[in-house]
Amino acid sequence: MSFSFEILKTQGRARAGIFHTPHGPIATPVFAPVGTQATVKAVTPRQLEEVGASLVLSNTYHLHLRPGEALVRDMGGLHQFMAWPGPMLTDSGGFQVFSLAKINRIDDEGVTFRSHIDGSVHRFTPEVSMQIQENLGADIIMAFDQCPLPTDRTIVEAAVARTSAWAARCRAAHPDDSRQALFGINQGGIFEDLRARAAHDLLPHDFPGYAIGGLAVGETKQAMYETLDFTIPMLPADKPRYLMGVGVPDDLAQSILRGVDIFDCVMPTRIARHGAAFTPHGTMNMKNLAHARDERPVDETCDCYCCTTFTRAYVRHLVKAGEILGHTLLSVHNIRFLIRHVEAMRRAILEGTLDEYVEPFLQRYLQLA
Repeated sequence: MSFSFEILKTQGRARAGIFHTPHGPIATPVFAPVGTQATVKAVTPRQLEEVGASLVLSNTYHLHLRPGEALVRDMGGLHQFMAWPGPMLTDSGGFQVFSLAKINRIDDEGVTFRSHIDGSVHRFTPEVSMQIQENLGADIIMAFDQCPLPTDRTIVEAAVARTSAWAARCRAAHPDDSRQALFGINQGGIFEDLRARAAHDLLPHDFPGYAIGGLAVGETKQAMYETLDFTIPMLPADKPRYLMGVGVPDDLAQSILRGVDIFDCVMPTRIARHGAAFTPHGTMNMKNLAHARDERPVDETCDCYCCTTFTRAYVRHLVKAGEILGHTLLSVHNIRFLIRHVEAMRRAILEGTLDEYVEPFLQRYLQLA
C-alpha cells in the first residue's frame, strides 16, 4: 500500500509512529509548517529541509483563487511546482471559505462565496474540493467540512450533520486512496455528544486518517484539552490523528499527551513577522530594548541557522529596521523550535520518559508565556 501507519511505541495515550506516504515516511508525532500559497512565508524549501520539516501543508482555497489548480496540475503538481520533495497535505478550503470569504449562500449542496481578492463568485461543493485537491496533487487531502465556532450548539449541530453528509460525498468522489490519502474531519465543537455523532458517521468510510477540526478557534485552552480527552478515544487507534491549526508549544505538548499525531499551524511564521521568537521560557519579543546589545543567540539551546550564526542584537536590528531577513531568520528558528520540541517528545515516548520531558517543559514555558 502507498499509505500505511505503524505505531512503534505508546506511553499512556501518546504514540510514536510512522505514516508512510508515496513521498516518504513521516515520523509521528509531527509538526507541519503551513505553506498557504505553495510557500512557507519567508522560508525556502531548502531551509525547510535543513530545519527537519517532513510534511508541509498548502491551502485549497487560496491556490484555487490563484494561480488556479489547473495551472498547478499542468506544472507537475504541488511538489514540482514549489520544489518540495517531501510529503504534502492540502486542507479542503472549508475553513477559509467560512472565515475569509464573503459568503453569499451555504446550503446542503455546498457554499457559494465571493473571493476575498477580487470579489469574483465561486462555488465549492464536496466534489469540487476533491477535484481541486486531486489536481494539486498533495499526498494527504481533506474532506470538505463546515467549521463553525465551537461554542454555539445550534450552529455546531447543523455543521456536524452537513459535514457528515459531505464526507460521504467526498468518499464517493475519491474512493481510491492509493495515490492520495483522504482524511475525514471530526467536527462537533466542545460538545461530546456531537463529536460522538460525527465519529459514528465518519467511521464507516474507513478513511486512512482522521482530523479533529473546529478547535483553537475561540474556545479556552482547557475546553480544547477537555474536548480532546473525550474525542480522541472515539477515533480509530490504528489511524493517524490530525489536530488542525494547532501549533503553540504548550498546546503541542498537551495534545501529544492525549494521543494526537499530526499538527499544522501558521503561528511560527506569523509571530516571526511580528518580531517574536519561541524559546524554552516562553515567547520572546525581539523588539525589546533589552536585546539591543545582547551577544547571545535568540535561543541558546537551538541548533538552527539563526541561533548558531547571529546575535539577539543583530536580529533585533533587522526586526526594528523592517528587513525581510529578520522575518526569515525568526521563521527558521520558530519552525525549528517546534520541530525539535515534537521530536523530543517522540524520543521520550520511545524511551518511556514523556512525563519527565513534558512537565518541566511546561513549567518553564508557561512561566513567562
